[in-house]
Amino acid sequence: MVPPVAAASAGILAASINFPEQSPTMSLSAQARGVYAIAPTPFQPDGSIDRESLNRMCDFYMKAGVTGITVLGQLGEAPKLDHSESISIVRDVVRRMPVPVIVGVTAPGFAAMRALSHEAMAAGAAGVMIAPPNTLRTDDQIVGYYRQAVEAIGADIPFVIQDYPLTFSVVMSPGVIRRIVTDNPSCVMLKHEDWPGLEKISTLRGWERDGSLRRISILCGNGGLFLDFETGRGADGAMTGYCFPEMLVGVVEHNAAGRRDAAHDLFDAHLPLVRYEQQPGVGLAVRKYVMMRRGVLASDAQRRPAAPLTAAARAEVDYLLDRLEQRYPWKHATHW
Repeated sequence: MVPPVAAASAGILAASINFPEQSPTMSLSAQARGVYAIAPTPFQPDGSIDRESLNRMCDFYMKAGVTGITVLGQLGEAPKLDHSESISIVRDVVRRMPVPVIVGVTAPGFAAMRALSHEAMAAGAAGVMIAPPNTLRTDDQIVGYYRQAVEAIGADIPFVIQDYPLTFSVVMSPGVIRRIVTDNPSCVMLKHEDWPGLEKISTLRGWERDGSLRRISILCGNGGLFLDFETGRGADGAMTGYCFPEMLVGVVEHNAAGRRDAAHDLFDAHLPLVRYEQQPGVGLAVRKYVMMRRGVLASDAQRRPAAPLTAAARAEVDYLLDRLEQRYPWKHATHW
């Protein structure tokens, strides 16, 4: 007999919810929804970009049912890439994936941000994502920074606010987000990674309902750690990189169809691994190791400086994967 959770997850790619189709050449819009996978950057053990694994990873995400993909994000090791490498990754992914591609363009200065934004959009990206520098302290500074960023890259490029205070040490209240959205029509999405942040989602959606905030897409991160409730609060889906993206897709689609218990059953099966992967400092190493175990990446290498998993940590991840196999038979899965 197939375990209930396995049965629920096995039907992910044949889910009954059809999200609006979005062309990869179409600009990112405030109507975006579904799952935008945050992609790691595959490296060879010598630190060079692994192009074969990059192509295989793109195919893996498509077969998992993602709506879009984000490259050069926080866990894409973007600061370790030079400009030419960054653009080459954008071009390869845009060519390989028939879904919208968002490019992280966060940089210490606006000149680098502008150059990467313009080349990424010319290559076919759907939009860019901008995180605030950790030097910002006041609301006015945060709002002013995004105004200057838009002036630098151009108001014709759709952009995503990355709200991740646990990493960037910049706290954006709902009021600050409303000011950024109101001041900048090219802001179409919030990557929500505040923690705790459920009430922030409810506040933003409440303002949308009363007309004091225009519609924006809200996709959530934090490795999917709170996705089971975030969609119920009004989030449109996920933008994160958990190593089983088909779980993220399943949770979003089950909730959209009103199958709340099925969404939580699927999420609960993965929660121990989601939690383990979310550890600060080792999360990317865990994610790459699991993707290597799944045959997606040839190596779990990170570009230096890096902190690889210890033998003890690998054994713990293997234990979690074996337990997950009992409820969700991923080792012989055919849906990717």
